[in-house]
Formats: sequence, C-alpha cells, structure tokens
Amino acid sequence: MDKILLKKIEQKIQDSVSNKDEIKELIQSLSVVDDSKSFALGIVVGRIYNTFYYQSKRILKRDPTPEEFEEFLEFVKNKKSDFKDLW
Repeated sequence: MDKILLKKIEQKIQDSVSNKDEIKELIQSLSVVDDSKSFALGIVVGRIYNTFYYQSKRILKRDPTPEEFEEFLEFVKNKKSDFKDLW
C-alpha cells in the first residue's frame, strides 16, 4: 500500500481512538442501538474505510485496487487492539 495512504489511515485510527468521547456521545444520542460496542466499532470502521477510499482517490488519483484493499484489511486487523480503548 502507498506509504502516504498508510500514514493517513494510521492518523485516522489514532484520531478515532483519541476522540472516543465524541463516539460515546454519538452512541448515547442513538441509544436505541442495543449493542453499543458493535455500533462504536461500526463508526470507527466507517471512518477508517472512508479515509482509505478518499485518500486513495486524492493521493493516487484512482480507486484502490483489490490488492490494496487486501493490504488495508490486513493493516486494520493488525490494529485491532487499538480499538479496545473505545469502550
């Protein structure tokens, strides 16, 4: 995966973890969702995926390839332990 793109995704993960209070507020405002852990993870994954896709288009000037998407998935799997601080 492109190093600049990888750095942007890493920044988004750190932003998500450091903004956990905002995520908790969002979860509370949508309290009808019973499984708040899954909901929080969904918010974070959405932010990270959006960063991956948007930055791919911005930096690489194209959609990510299937191989880059696989690299992205592997990167996110390796960062899974960072997400436990959200709840």
